[in-house]
Amino acid sequence: MMLSVRLFASIREVVGANTLQIELPENATVDMLTRAIQARYPQLRELPGARVSVNFEYVDANHPIRPNDELAVIPPVSGGSGHFEITRDELTADGIASLVGSPDCGAVTVFLGTARRISRGREVEYLEYEAYPEMAIRKLEQIAEEIRERWGTSRIAVRHRVGRVDLGEASVAIAVATEHRAEGFAACQYAIDRLKEIVPIWKKEVWVGGGEWIGWDCAVDPMLEAAPPRG
Repeated sequence: MMLSVRLFASIREVVGANTLQIELPENATVDMLTRAIQARYPQLRELPGARVSVNFEYVDANHPIRPNDELAVIPPVSGGSGHFEITRDELTADGIASLVGSPDCGAVTVFLGTARRISRGREVEYLEYEAYPEMAIRKLEQIAEEIRERWGTSRIAVRHRVGRVDLGEASVAIAVATEHRAEGFAACQYAIDRLKEIVPIWKKEVWVGGGEWIGWDCAVDPMLEAAPPRG
């Protein structure tokens, strides 16, 4: 059977395409798919932490693959009544807070993650973000459900930018409305920590002469070798 596999961020750059066509036998598994991709692109054998998703869910190596499955190779990620969005638009604290406020809640906790100038000893010029939108929204909904179970609130909103994000601009905005402030702080921190663990959104730090996808140290732009980092 002929399979179409979606590729993102560092893996997409290695392969040079957004999708990859792979032919496998009818009884194929995720392990067989991974081996076939690595045989075609040996440099991907050194990719630590990459995972395969089938129909927008992470699966293990023995998971069977069917002809019409939605397949993707996911590099390590750096993204009900909740509001979840992948967007290219500007993010603001007021904008995200307005989605969750309620007279029944005594606290609205907001987190903005912004692009900073110095990272890993380099002077960053801007960031680029890429996402697997369909799966990202599902994973954000999963995080919201986990928060509902732990802190008893369903008033949650998460927005994440894709594309270019300049220094000082917000790349992610999270708001949680709760009855009291303590659970609001805890739930908001939980949301950003879990987002970085399971949501397929990738960050690329760009500086003069090169750039690097965060989460895979091997994925450095060829230009990097030609121009040493500043500062």
